[in-house]
Amino acid sequence: MKNLRNLILGIGVLCIAVLSAKAQDGSPASDLVKQGIALYNQGKYADAMAKYNEVLKTDPENAYANYEMAYSLYMGKKSQDAVPYLQKAVKATTGNIGAAAYSLWASIYDEARDTKNAVAMYREAIKIDPNYPQIYYNFGIAYFRNQQYLEAEECAIEAIRRNPANASSQRLYALVTFHQNKRANALLGFCSFLLLEPTGARAAEAYGNIQHIIQGGVLTDAAGKTTITIPSDEDKESNTFNLGIQLVTASAKTKNLAGADLLEYELKSIFSFAGELSAKKTDRSFFDKFFVEYFYKLSQTDNMPAFTRTMMLSDTKGDSAKWLKDNAAQAAALNDWIKNTDRGL
Repeated sequence: MKNLRNLILGIGVLCIAVLSAKAQDGSPASDLVKQGIALYNQGKYADAMAKYNEVLKTDPENAYANYEMAYSLYMGKKSQDAVPYLQKAVKATTGNIGAAAYSLWASIYDEARDTKNAVAMYREAIKIDPNYPQIYYNFGIAYFRNQQYLEAEECAIEAIRRNPANASSQRLYALVTFHQNKRANALLGFCSFLLLEPTGARAAEAYGNIQHIIQGGVLTDAAGKTTITIPSDEDKESNTFNLGIQLVTASAKTKNLAGADLLEYELKSIFSFAGELSAKKTDRSFFDKFFVEYFYKLSQTDNMPAFTRTMMLSDTKGDSAKWLKDNAAQAAALNDWIKNTDRGL
């Protein structure tokens, strides 16, 4: 299990790449900005910045050229050099360039651990474009780094609402709820993330976190200290969910199961428990609607074996990839179910 410091370093910020070509007006300046973006995408960073400079020589206030220059400097690890360009880019009155500029500026403050100014900048970005999901994701990262996990959870939810197919936002939700010891929220969040990104380093981390949650482990910081917030007695729902996971784990030990069969039993039981508990509520939360209802429905189908193998694709000791290949019909059935099953927001 990675410690808190490594988790924060690995979570990353989604830089907002403005769709300049869509917003430009066909002027010579806009053509130069487009050329610069194309060069940047080819890895020709110096050439790209030269194009932006051509625009800024004749039009120093050009918002798009200023933003793209700032973006290039930021990605080149020259964050402070980007600030003067952002100061001009945030003045944009058309398109989403102002929101993107504020968000990038906030990321610079966040990386400098200046949470107060980062939060202020993200709020300005949201005022301009309240429906831009990446802003909420980046905002959540700022709160996460400042160990304000509840606020980070709220930002992750807003990011998911605006783009349910974004894997990073669901991973953020899982991590920040794990830090609050909301184990069911975190478990279902990691499962949801793995449906979108089942392989790779982040998938391996998520699978490890799932195992950690089921086994009752806790997150620790670089010094080995626990970093989760223990739910209070008033947080009856989290305590009930946590107890439910413990009971499922205890029950699993009596079943003489191992590997994928064991994980399938545990996940199906947890999904069922969470679904039955949620169904009794009169005031259902985002967690109930987006995560619990979805995985409860899944637990009632014949797709759990294929789902479990998908969760385990990053497990180098397993044979999940081979299993899914050998059981192509079951894998296809799971994919069909995912495509045809709506999720509440």
